Amino acid sequence: MATSEERELLPTANAAQTWAAVRELAHPHRLTALGGFAVLVAATAIGLLTAPVLGHIIDLVSRSSPAAAITEPVTWLAAIAVGHGVATAIGVSLIAKLGEGMLATLRERFVDRALRLPLDQLERAGSGDLTSRVTGDVSVITNAVRDALPALARSVLTIGLTLVGLAVLDWRFLLVALLAAPIQIHTLRWYAGRAVPLYAAQRVAVGAQQQQLLGTVGGASTVRAFGLGDEHVGLVATRSSAAVDLVLRGARLVTRFYARLNLAEFVGLSAVLVTGFLLVRSGGVSIGTAGAAALYFHSLFTPINIALGLVDDAQAAGAGLARLVGVVGAAAEPAPALASGAAAAVGVRGVGYSYRSGHPVLREVDLDLAAKERVALVGASGAGKTTLAKLIAGIHPPDSGSITVDGPARSVALVTQEVHVFAGPLAEDLRLARPEASDGELAEALDRVGALGWARALPDGLATVVGDGGHRLTAAQAQQLALARLVLADPPVVVLDEATAEAGSAGARALEASAAAAIEGRTALVVAHRLTQAASADHVVLLDQGRVAETGTHDELVRAGGRYATLWAAWSGHRAP
Repeated sequence: MATSEERELLPTANAAQTWAAVRELAHPHRLTALGGFAVLVAATAIGLLTAPVLGHIIDLVSRSSPAAAITEPVTWLAAIAVGHGVATAIGVSLIAKLGEGMLATLRERFVDRALRLPLDQLERAGSGDLTSRVTGDVSVITNAVRDALPALARSVLTIGLTLVGLAVLDWRFLLVALLAAPIQIHTLRWYAGRAVPLYAAQRVAVGAQQQQLLGTVGGASTVRAFGLGDEHVGLVATRSSAAVDLVLRGARLVTRFYARLNLAEFVGLSAVLVTGFLLVRSGGVSIGTAGAAALYFHSLFTPINIALGLVDDAQAAGAGLARLVGVVGAAAEPAPALASGAAAAVGVRGVGYSYRSGHPVLREVDLDLAAKERVALVGASGAGKTTLAKLIAGIHPPDSGSITVDGPARSVALVTQEVHVFAGPLAEDLRLARPEASDGELAEALDRVGALGWARALPDGLATVVGDGGHRLTAAQAQQLALARLVLADPPVVVLDEATAEAGSAGARALEASAAAAIEGRTALVVAHRLTQAASADHVVLLDQGRVAETGTHDELVRAGGRYATLWAAWSGHRAP
């Protein structure tokens, strides 16, 4: 199993690419953004009226004014509270709408691009990398959009307008309040310099952890069969330990971050209180004005801490966003156009391929598939059959040599033993191959592969919900479903990579008949799990250690008495001639 160091992770966008993507996503929502910003400015300005009104009450009390004099400012406080609350709710909803709209567009682009990425790139990266981006990164960004973005907008506006309010009361209050700024700026720069690489490493570690979990759980039967349980538990523990270590490092970093912010608050508030005392004693301001200044600065604690504290969420969301944007901006394969009923010939010339440099899997492979010819690919495990099948299907590009597909459409469909049944009605699962297919065409495709009987016997027929949470199909039924999709897609070239291996001996013959019916009239390469598939093919190619060792018809190779004849004798129970 490839480690995170060996895997080629999907691309991650740099800062410039990420911001460019954000601007592009925000452009269609600019009116919502301007409206939300304007309403939040108004809400913040209304809320800041509280401090001077309270200062006025302090002055009234200090002058021993009658109790009735306090009625009007108290009424103003109530009105300010209501106005601030209503305007804030409207502004926050507009900002949240902006964020959700941008996130929805990003999700759609991500899924669209991920589905069209080169398959060999996805295979090299590993399913854990893509899964962690779809789940963990999207979750982090979603939380940031729904909670952090509106809070940050309110906090920044509150900080800016509060500083303006301090200047209006007396410029000296603003001056001393800014003594906290250098500490806060230094703290922010100190934190950002450490948090950016830490959160990026954390997201990668989570991806590696998920990749290991998926590999271990997905291959549980193999792990048990070879007694590798302890080894795989150790690998999972190692990946998990690395992820947990990065999380704990992040927690320690955040603790130190807030400790420095508390120091800045102490310095700033002490300076404002001392200045207020001196100004009141000299007659420069009233007690109420000094009190309003202290309230203003004290009210800065929460928005400053929120704004700076959201740097933590912003760093995590930024790292996740860069990973999503990296996939969105990656080069995608054009969706192939399938030509209904078209025939094609395939030519393989001098093809070589290595998963790792210096360890070739295929060497100088030459192979021809005539139009509508069925070629069986056989050989021992590790001979390179599946690799060659993937190269012809376009999952991997060859390291050397060339693969050509002639005919009106350059389209190759691949069916493997790993079949996914999508959650939903069976009919909709089939229509993934041909969305416009009628019910009659679905029935014809199922009937061609021998699946119509059991499909109609389902509780709701073709409307039966299958997949996760629905009716569970057997391995053979799932494979027939995949073959029915193949019939509906109607590609000119088909690669079957041990597509009948999951049926077991009992259902193998029926599933082989289904596969033969599905590929009838097409150019087909069949990676033969059972040599009966090779015996019925037009041509047989035997691979040995990445090279074509024998080629010919079944009868020719049996008469030749070579390696294929030995395999056939072992399979059929007869002595080779």
